[in-house]
This record gives sequence, C-alpha cells and structure tokens, in this order.
Amino acid sequence: MDETPGLGRRLADRFAAVDRRPELVRLARRLRRTLPGDPGFGDPLSTAGTSGPQAVARLAGQWRTARLAGRWGGVDEPSAVHELGFGVLQAWQALLERTGAGRGDREVTVVFTDLVGFSTWSLAAGDVATLDLLRRVAGALEPAFTDRGGTVVKRLGDGLMVVFDRPERALEAIFAARAALTEVTVDGYLPRIRVGAHTGLPRRIGSDWLGVDVTVAARMMELAGNGHVVVSSATLDALPAGAVDVLGLEVRPHRRGLFTSAPKGVPPELGIWRVRTAVATEG
Repeated sequence: MDETPGLGRRLADRFAAVDRRPELVRLARRLRRTLPGDPGFGDPLSTAGTSGPQAVARLAGQWRTARLAGRWGGVDEPSAVHELGFGVLQAWQALLERTGAGRGDREVTVVFTDLVGFSTWSLAAGDVATLDLLRRVAGALEPAFTDRGGTVVKRLGDGLMVVFDRPERALEAIFAARAALTEVTVDGYLPRIRVGAHTGLPRRIGSDWLGVDVTVAARMMELAGNGHVVVSSATLDALPAGAVDVLGLEVRPHRRGLFTSAPKGVPPELGIWRVRTAVATEG
C-alpha cells in the first residue's frame, strides 16, 4: 500500500501545528511592525481597493477562509505564515502609496449628500415606494457627479460620499445634481438634498477615505440643514481665481442660530460658507 498520501497529511499537520505556535506568531507580528505600511493590512477595510497587493490580499483571505472551513471548522487560528505573507503585501502596498498609488497626501474635495426629510417620509410611504425613490435619486445624482470627475466612494442609505480631484468640479457637480433631482418625484414627495464639501488631505485606505478631513466634510453636510449647500473655507481657498463667478454661484457666511453651539469636529479657525446659485431665492 502506498503510504505517500498519509505521510503527506502527517507532514502537513505537523507544519500547521508549528505554524500556529504562539511564539512564532508573536515573532511574525513583531516583524510586521518593523515593515513599512500598515501592520493591520489584510482586514476587509484595507483590501477593498484595486491595487495589486489589495487584490492578492483578498484572494489570500478567501483561500484562508475556505481552508479554515475545511480543516478547523471555520475557527480563525493564528498563523505565522499568514502574518509574514501579509507583511510582504503590506510593504508592497506601502511602496505603491509612496509612489502615488492610493497615497494620502494629495488634496481632494470630499462631498457628502443627504435627503431632507427622507426618514419621516419613508416611514409612511413603505418599502416599495422608498426603494423606488432611492433608485430614482441615485439615477439622478450619481451621473451628475461621475460625469464631472467625481468618484462615488460609498452609498450611505439615502446619501452619498463622493470625492473629486478639483474643488470647482465638485461645486459644478453639486449644483448639476440638485438640478437633476428636481425631475424626481415619488407619490407626491419631491426629494431635496443637503450637501457639504471640504477640501483637504484625507487618508485613502482601500477604496475608502478616512481621517479628519472626511469628518469635516460630513459636518459641513450636517450644517446644510433644510436643503442647502455648505462648504468649508478650505474648499473656497482651493478654487481657481474667478471660479465662483464662472460657475454662477454666490457665497455667503454660514450663520448658526443664536443659541446653537459651535459644530463638533470642525476646527474653530475653519470658515464655513453657504453656497447657492446666483439667481436662487432660497433662504
């Protein structure tokens, strides 16, 4: 009888036992911390992008999940080889970021949108009408953003997060999106969006963007209240000379209520502005 298959299985089991030894896993993790890049590279957040290391990491994660399901009942056992392998991918991704792919040191304009009064309306409208509305809103908003150079980072229920390389394209897209939305109605509901924008240097992780500048952009949207467009002074400062006039816009200081506290998550020195079309009569 050929004992080769049995020998191979015993060797594989012995290797797996060594691979899971806690002292080796700890050593591999310490080595990862000495490498450039994020020592946590390999989680779903960091592998959501389109770069080579992210794609390889996703495949490795899928293979490991399948292997764990077959060998250890789905229990995620620590692995020195796993840590070292992702350490190589971590360093590879860091090298790409330093040479321009996915780096976090280029200026972008982050835009957040949100439907005004959507939650209250959807409770009465029901699921069918709500889904119909969301599809129509997406069909109106997303082309307005993407046709002007925006990248839809994610959909947030009834809102969007979009990133632009140029602030003037962001403002152009925002008002194009608002105009497109006037053509949408479902069961008598006329959707309106509030929009916030901020320009800065957020950190790109996978296909997402994180950091203080993303938080500030979200705060701008929250300050937009009942369907306005609010941007930070950083976005206005980044515009080319004359862009506001070329776009046919009007900029005014954002005024908060007398008894309203300063917005959280916004640097106190950052100016906050409301933007509207020059011919608009909105308040």
